[in-house]
Amino acid sequence: MGRLGVDLYPLRTGVPLDRVETFGRFLGGSAANVAVASARLGRRTALVSRTGADPFGAYLHEELRAFGVDDRWVTAVDGYQTPITFCEMFPPDDFPLYFYRRPKAPDLEIHPHELDLPAIAAARVFWVTGTGLSEEPSRTSTLAALAHRDRRGTSVFDLDWRPVFWSGPDTARPLYREALRHATVAVGNRDECEVATGEREPRAAARALLAAGAELAVVKQGPAGVLAMAADGRAAEVPAVPVETVNGLGAGDAFGGALCHGLLAGWDLERVLRYAAAAGALVAARLACSSAMPRPDEVRAVLADGEA
Repeated sequence: MGRLGVDLYPLRTGVPLDRVETFGRFLGGSAANVAVASARLGRRTALVSRTGADPFGAYLHEELRAFGVDDRWVTAVDGYQTPITFCEMFPPDDFPLYFYRRPKAPDLEIHPHELDLPAIAAARVFWVTGTGLSEEPSRTSTLAALAHRDRRGTSVFDLDWRPVFWSGPDTARPLYREALRHATVAVGNRDECEVATGEREPRAAARALLAAGAELAVVKQGPAGVLAMAADGRAAEVPAVPVETVNGLGAGDAFGGALCHGLLAGWDLERVLRYAAAAGALVAARLACSSAMPRPDEVRAVLADGEA
């Protein structure tokens, strides 16, 4: 449940946006990308979101269906345009994003009375994002959906901190804490953990996420790898997979889809993290996000080779 839009990415890296002449068009948005990533790994997925009543909205429905993502809960909003996101690519670690989501993005117009709560409760994994808390009515809908699940199955809160959507961390932190009360899994990088908990050091951040209500805390550390700690005492930490980065923007979403896949499979924590890290590395080495999400044989090959 969450962000959906169109990504327009330069077809060459290292070129400033004002000099780019050719763009590729892709389905985008963190929640949508996670759904695509899970579907690529063989899971049955659906998205709760909204688009504009425009040609880009129609394009996103076509792409979701082509990727095998159920789009029945993706509806159009009159008066708002489907959002577009541009990026610049300066590998290995500079990927500025430019969000065109004003006056308001349709995916923030998800109303509580429109939620299919029985379907949300029945999902084995339910994934929501921090961006969904940034404006009403999406804020109330996101929290209502989490509360209705009442910690059944796996409810993942992707901290997904995007400063451009907020007035500051102090505005976001109380809402993040409310979401953590209902989530069973929390996922974020060090910056996002600091916004949610005030803690940046990975182990301290993981403990703070657990104290806030999560049963499993996953802290992504970039080149330093990824750490997971569970409320029952289980813990694992794995190194990053070496990769020549082309576009780092979709790696976290590939990680998220693979994390869902591993949790559904019942794997131990270390195996889940290694699989998710390999999926993320594959996408970081590719230009696109949604269409770059890996299939199981690709992830297995990376795990067998030890590198992407």
